[in-house]
Amino acid sequence: MRIGLTYDLRADYLAMGMSEEESAEFDAEITIESLANALTGLGHEVIRIGHIRALTERLVKGERWDAVFNICEGVQGYAREAQVPALLEAYNIPAVFSDPLTLALTLDKEWTKRIVRTAGVPTADFALIESPDDIAKVNLPFPLFLKPVAEGSGKGVNERSHVANVDELRTVATELLTRFRQPVLAETYLAGREFTVGITGTGADAAVLGVIEIKPTAKGTQSGYSYEDKEHWEHRITLHLVDDADARGAAAVAVAAWRALRCRDGGRVDIRCDAAGRPHFLEVNPLAGLNPHHSDLCFLANFKGLTYQDLIGLIMESFLKRHPA
Repeated sequence: MRIGLTYDLRADYLAMGMSEEESAEFDAEITIESLANALTGLGHEVIRIGHIRALTERLVKGERWDAVFNICEGVQGYAREAQVPALLEAYNIPAVFSDPLTLALTLDKEWTKRIVRTAGVPTADFALIESPDDIAKVNLPFPLFLKPVAEGSGKGVNERSHVANVDELRTVATELLTRFRQPVLAETYLAGREFTVGITGTGADAAVLGVIEIKPTAKGTQSGYSYEDKEHWEHRITLHLVDDADARGAAAVAVAAWRALRCRDGGRVDIRCDAAGRPHFLEVNPLAGLNPHHSDLCFLANFKGLTYQDLIGLIMESFLKRHPA
C-alpha cells in the first residue's frame, strides 16, 4: 500500500517560537523516521506528508494515497486532533486510528467522562469550571484534582493540581483559566495506584497489550502524572509492567471505556484507583505517542518483548481488518 504519513514535527513549532510546553504533544524526528521504517518493513510504500497545511496543499494538487497513518495532534481548537481525519474523510481516504468524532470528543476530558459514565464505566465525580464564577459552585468533597479540560502530555498538571481546600481551589483554578484560556476540570482526587493500559484493535477485537504502573520517584510529582514527569521521566517516575488483581481490574475498565468511545486501532487509557483500590477511568489517548525512546505505549510494547515494528504491525492489523480492500 501507498501510505501517507501525517505528523506535527516539534522542531518546526519550536522554530516558530512555541515554548517547550506548548509544543509538548508534537513529535520528534526519531518518531517520524521510526514510523516510516516500520511501515516500510511491513511492506508498505511510505510518503512523508507533514502537518495539515502540507496535507491540504498536496490534496489540492491531486495527490492521493491508499491510506494515511495520521499522528497529527493539531494546533488550534478543541477539535484539533480531528482536523486531519476529517479532511481525509472528505477525500475518501482512510486513516489509521480513531475517526474525527471520537478524536474531537476525547480531547475534551469532561465530555469524555460523561460518555463513559453513561456507559457504566467508573470515573471519579467531577465538575467543570468555565469561568471564575463557577469556582464557588463546585460541590465536591476535598481533596480535588484540577487540570485543563482539553490538553495532553500533562500540560497544566503539577503538585499544585492537588487542592485541599476552597482557597487552593480558587487560586489554582483561576491560574489555569487564565493560563490555558479554556475550562478547568475538577475531579474527586483518587489516592490509589495509577496505571496506563495499552490497547490495540477496534470494537469487539480490542485487546489489552499490557498494563504499566506509574510510580513517582522522590523527584516526581506525587499526586499525578505531570508535564515535568513526562518530559523528564528518567529521573521523576518509574514504569513497571504489572499483572496483579488491581492491574487486571484497570485493564477491564480501560477496554470498556475504549469500546464505549469507539476508539480504533491502538492507543492508551489512563486509570487510577481510589483509596479502596477500585479502578476509575481518567482519560483516553486515541493518538498515543509513538516515540520509541520516550512514549509509554512503546515502553509497554518493549516490556512485552515486542519490537517497534511489531507494535506498528498490530496497529496496522486492526486498520487493515477495517479496510480489507
